[in-house]
Amino acid sequence: MAASGKVLYSVDEGIHRSPLQPVTFPTEPCLSLITFLFRNIASYPDRLAIADADSGESLTFAQLFSAIRSTSAGLSRLGIQKGTVVLICAPNSIHFAVSFFAIIAAGAVATTVNPLYTASELSKQAIDSGSKVVITVTSLWDKVKFLRLPTVFIGPKAAPSVAADSKVPILYLSDLMSVPEAEYSPPVVHQSDICTLLYSSGTTGTSKGVMLSHRNFICTSLMATHDQDLRRHPQNICLCVLPMFHVFGLSVITYAQLQRGNSLVVMGRFEMDLVLRSIEKYRVTYFFVVPPIMITLAKQGRVVRYDLSSLKYLASGAAPLGKDLMEEVAKNYPEKMVLQGYGLTEACGFISIEYPEKSVGKFGSVGFLAVGIDGKVLNVDTQEPLPPNQLGELCFRGPNIMQGYFNNPQATELTLDKEGWLHTGDLGYFDENGQIFVVDRIKELIKYKGLQVAPAELEGLLLSHPDIVDAVVIPFPDDEAGEIPIGYVVRSPNSSITEDEVLKFIANQVAPYKKLRRVTFVNSVPKSPSGKILRRELIQKAKSNL
Repeated sequence: MAASGKVLYSVDEGIHRSPLQPVTFPTEPCLSLITFLFRNIASYPDRLAIADADSGESLTFAQLFSAIRSTSAGLSRLGIQKGTVVLICAPNSIHFAVSFFAIIAAGAVATTVNPLYTASELSKQAIDSGSKVVITVTSLWDKVKFLRLPTVFIGPKAAPSVAADSKVPILYLSDLMSVPEAEYSPPVVHQSDICTLLYSSGTTGTSKGVMLSHRNFICTSLMATHDQDLRRHPQNICLCVLPMFHVFGLSVITYAQLQRGNSLVVMGRFEMDLVLRSIEKYRVTYFFVVPPIMITLAKQGRVVRYDLSSLKYLASGAAPLGKDLMEEVAKNYPEKMVLQGYGLTEACGFISIEYPEKSVGKFGSVGFLAVGIDGKVLNVDTQEPLPPNQLGELCFRGPNIMQGYFNNPQATELTLDKEGWLHTGDLGYFDENGQIFVVDRIKELIKYKGLQVAPAELEGLLLSHPDIVDAVVIPFPDDEAGEIPIGYVVRSPNSSITEDEVLKFIANQVAPYKKLRRVTFVNSVPKSPSGKILRRELIQKAKSNL
């Protein structure tokens, strides 16, 4: 029972439900996330929609609407049509948002990629997704050019050398944005149509394209803004320093806040002074963060050089946040609401968040189920549902849950059951008040600053080295990053390979956040009789040496 007396757990069904008042999700079959985004624009055409803290550029909602329509018309001229996949590889900016929405307005599918990816990693995603065009910035050309795809550059026109170096068509977003809106003829789109392919690493080391629909985004946006009382807070100003290529920055912040009529301030990278200056300048009310930013806020104490009085909420997600850290930040900012949420790419970025009016003061919880989502906890061995305060695998069902993994029915079947339940691979429980606690992960992904690192991918690379006969990669606790990948390596006989050589070997093949931070040489890797790596043994051993 919740404090209000509402039943949150059905014993007969084994299902936990949200304590929040129901929301009516739109049912019109022909509704795109773009149409939904601008459904109320007549009420605030001149309101700031998005501002760029780096460049100083800004767009009102009317200007954003116009820019999206023009860019979409320009993309259509390039042959982009319903179902075409367009890849975005760029840092946060106003133009990232315009590009993303324009792709979807054209009926196409957007797939986003981390700009830190190597050319090889970038190529894998482009090939798997079937991307036909890439949108990027000139500083990433040395990696993007190997895709050999028509390329649209964000920003000023590049030096002639870029075009000369290219064997594919080169265009500029500014040219696409100049196409008359009258040429824009939006295709018929259904809520069930796929609009994004966001890639989520798996424990096998193979990235999987998460298929999210227009409906997934629309429903998630209503869930994420459920607590924003229109009477008390008619408009909020949200700071987005989290990457837009990630589902948190793209769905929960960018789309959800804009559709609510809130203003968005974007930054290309995290730099604390610029963040604080932007909060003061734009009178930011909502600041969405990840644990490393919370750590910085906790360690530096209360900020007095900048006026942060406008700030109402500090909300953290993407990776678990420790109870002690939450308490430290709350002590520094007692007048702010310090909250934590939980989500997955497969759930369009949102499962739960703490709601101030329902919280019972337990730091460490990831909050209550969002409106419209059901949850259950399954016994890992028997798959039977468990009551409150018992640990098991967290599973969720709702209108925000993905359609499946792109071209991967086997992985889809393992994650989505026939009743529509998403099996997260996360260990956790609901308490008697309906608050969710995430304790550990069954799946073996390493979370480095909220980004996923698949141990199997690094293990495969280690085993490709002629001087390595066996290897295992595990997470290791780190105050700043949350977790870092470290390796245990078995050398081949007579090998004298060093730790530095192994670290460099991996660093040359992966994005910086995936790099191994430490290597320990061992005589053997612990395995079960069936040959499965006993990763948990090494994790416990590593933690015992802290």
